[in-house]
Amino acid sequence: MTAIEVGALVVVHCASPREKLWGVLLRLDQVGAVVRGLDLASVEDWLRQLHSQEEHVLGPSTVFVPAHRIEKIALDESSGPFISFGERFSEASGGDIRDVLLGEGS
Repeated sequence: MTAIEVGALVVVHCASPREKLWGVLLRLDQVGAVVRGLDLASVEDWLRQLHSQEEHVLGPSTVFVPAHRIEKIALDESSGPFISFGERFSEASGGDIRDVLLGEGS
């Protein structure tokens, strides 16, 4: 079992307004969470953009989510036939998506 800790790829489910954020967890404490990533609905398009020659119009941002908005935090992990976003990137490029999210890779 893997713990939800700084550096993990996560999906943060937020309330008021409802949204889901995907990315690298940079901080988690009683005040809230800081995530470097994208809205979950944009992740597929962003991954396609990374592997294409088209202009990069989507990109990650760093977001603070106050604790009162956090409904749950889930690890981005594969389950059965469903492959995590992080693993899909790794299989396609051989790299770690954290490097790209944090600006350390292509």
